[in-house]
Amino acid sequence: MKNPTPLKTRAWSRPLADLVGAAMDPVLAKQGFGESGIILNWEEIVGIRIARACEPIKLQWPPRGGMRGPDILPEPAVLVLRVEGAFAIELQHLAPIVIERVNAHLGWRCIARLALRQGPLLRDARQKPGAALAVNPEALALAQASAAAIEHAPLREALIRLGARALARSESK
Repeated sequence: MKNPTPLKTRAWSRPLADLVGAAMDPVLAKQGFGESGIILNWEEIVGIRIARACEPIKLQWPPRGGMRGPDILPEPAVLVLRVEGAFAIELQHLAPIVIERVNAHLGWRCIARLALRQGPLLRDARQKPGAALAVNPEALALAQASAAAIEHAPLREALIRLGARALARSESK
């Protein structure tokens, strides 16, 4: 028997990703971010290699003043990044690329320059983008078999990673 109400018509069901951004926006606004897109999509914006070694802390906007109007864009901001160790030197050389990618993501010239703060990243080492996870091959095979019927490739890959990690944790207990 088919479900009488298709999933698309249910007003109460929404993807979790839609809710996370809305919940984070007020918190991030205190750090100068107008929206959560830079934080949530950091790895996609700058690439895995750069995202492993730095993370956005805040946007510093210049003081408001001067002319205002609907056709006048605000002065560009400074993106403050926390950078691990010696990668700061390399990031100084990559700054024009990072600025270009962030501005392309936002759709306007929002960032004028980067300010680097050296220090450990706030995210845990286990949560680094692209971090390798030692998983039992049997757990990985079971997770792949369980998700094989899912047609949407990104969703299938995410569920395989989640399943393999969950199985690896349950085996270690």
